[in-house]
Amino acid sequence: MNRILRYLTTNNKEASVLRRMMSENFEIYRRDYTIAIMALVVIAATTAFSAWLMGPIVEEVFLKKDLTYAYYLSATVVVVFLIKGAMTYLQSVILNRIGNNVVARFQRRIYGHLLSLGVGFFSGQHSAYLVGRVNQNIMLVRDMLNTVILAGARDLLSLIGLIGVMLWSDLFMSLFVFTAGPIALFTVGRYARRVKNIARQEVDLNARVTTAIQETSAGIVIVKAFTMEEQLSQRLNALTEEAEQRANKIARIVARSSPLMETLAGFSVAGVIAYGGYRVVMQDYSAANLTAFMTACLMAYEPAKRLARLKVTLERSLVNARMLYEILDTPVAGYDSKGLKELALQGGEVRFANVDFQYSAVATLGRDIVDSQVDGGQGEEPAETPVLRNMSFVAEAGKTTALVGPSGGGKSTAFSLIQRFYEPDKGVIIIDGQDISEVSVQSLREQIAYVSQHPVLFQGTVRENLRFARPTATDQEIETAAVNAQAHDFIMALPEGYDTPLSENGSNLSGGQRQRMSIARALVRDAPILLLDEATSALDNESEAQVQEALKQLMKGRTTLVIAHRLSTIADSDSIVVVDAGRVVDQGKHDELLVNDQSVYARLHSISAR
Repeated sequence: MNRILRYLTTNNKEASVLRRMMSENFEIYRRDYTIAIMALVVIAATTAFSAWLMGPIVEEVFLKKDLTYAYYLSATVVVVFLIKGAMTYLQSVILNRIGNNVVARFQRRIYGHLLSLGVGFFSGQHSAYLVGRVNQNIMLVRDMLNTVILAGARDLLSLIGLIGVMLWSDLFMSLFVFTAGPIALFTVGRYARRVKNIARQEVDLNARVTTAIQETSAGIVIVKAFTMEEQLSQRLNALTEEAEQRANKIARIVARSSPLMETLAGFSVAGVIAYGGYRVVMQDYSAANLTAFMTACLMAYEPAKRLARLKVTLERSLVNARMLYEILDTPVAGYDSKGLKELALQGGEVRFANVDFQYSAVATLGRDIVDSQVDGGQGEEPAETPVLRNMSFVAEAGKTTALVGPSGGGKSTAFSLIQRFYEPDKGVIIIDGQDISEVSVQSLREQIAYVSQHPVLFQGTVRENLRFARPTATDQEIETAAVNAQAHDFIMALPEGYDTPLSENGSNLSGGQRQRMSIARALVRDAPILLLDEATSALDNESEAQVQEALKQLMKGRTTLVIAHRLSTIADSDSIVVVDAGRVVDQGKHDELLVNDQSVYARLHSISAR
């Protein structure tokens, strides 16, 4: 087996990927593969038998003119092809069923693994590019195992059977034909290496095309508003043209084996005809043997060609498999070890004690997902300097604490650290006397509800989106939460009420409605700690008034931390923490902070009041 893998792959990495694919999947489908292989063995046997039958047909029917034997052979041919047809159907159904299940299993594995990865992984990935890359690779890997099985059980066995017929018919002519094999294998090996180098580029380009289409769909309003159609069209045209060129290059390389094989086959068949004809005419060689030999030789051409191309096809599939395993082998978030204790909440006090934090290079490589959801797209400070510096403050249990300050000061990072999307470089975050790094992430996040400036809604109905916050919530609890979030009336006005399917990210709702849905979801969560990120800053006055009323219901009795740029919305907070350049520079109530008219808070208040 290892020798076969070394031939089919150009290096040990590809061989290890193929071994991994086979070890992970063959055992699961052992029974189905066994049946399929048995069917393929029968197909190979009937193929070789069909070639051998040409000898008796010529000998008994054409030369001896035996009509009875002709009827017998005709019936035999019908039976052989009926068996071959039935076995072809059986193996096709089984292998396609296996292929479909492999796709489903890979999709489940990758999705499950992606859910286990930290936020930092997604911060460095464009979502549409990731989806495009995963989908394309899965579909291309789908038939890799089936290709190996087909090549080994059908093509290889058929070729062996046909070669046996050729050797039985004429040893010398068989050796003459076989000289074409090494030439074909050497040339195809060179093509395979070239395909491997281009295949990854092709996947990357196709994923970028998918990304461009998804971005255009999601941002169509901006595209139209800024008349970006021509620019985006040119960019997509450039991408698709380059992707097309790569695909054509692979097609040309793969297709180059055809003229080689056709030429070699042509010379071989021509040699057989010339030499075999000479022997029949001049040396009284059996015409039946020559016919059987030529039939086997011609029938061996197709499986030989497929086997020769297998190396090229397999190299391309192994590139796709490696790209999938790169995702599956990405380490999961390592800071949630098994055996950590559950967070035991009493009141919900949140304390930052001398916390330092700086994003790693990976986390800062396109931190647009986190920034857009937890800081209104403003972003944080660059990775060269710490984002948080010796940050210390206390959010008292059951009270409202507001974080204010210039954009990029570290407010959204504080929210990310509370939810343990990242770990502090120094210092600790304590909830009710418990270091959150010593409790399980699951138990921590179950005690937190989060409302973003940009609410995210998912595929499904209104009811399903609200139930995501707590799968065990009853319909009554969901509707009560919607009432308290000022969302029940507009939900009931939808075509199917709570069972109305939502468009992509709830685009069939207004901004205020989406925000109230987000608040209702947080109410369904019913968590004692609440994080609010600019929950009203993007709304008009009427929507803001409705959302503010919903927030009052949500904040009752909860430890609430609020990020706010519009200071009028947090003037009544129990405590205001002023953050600038990653440090807490002031803390107190609204009136206390305004006493010093030179303070950061006073300056921000003056700007906000204009």
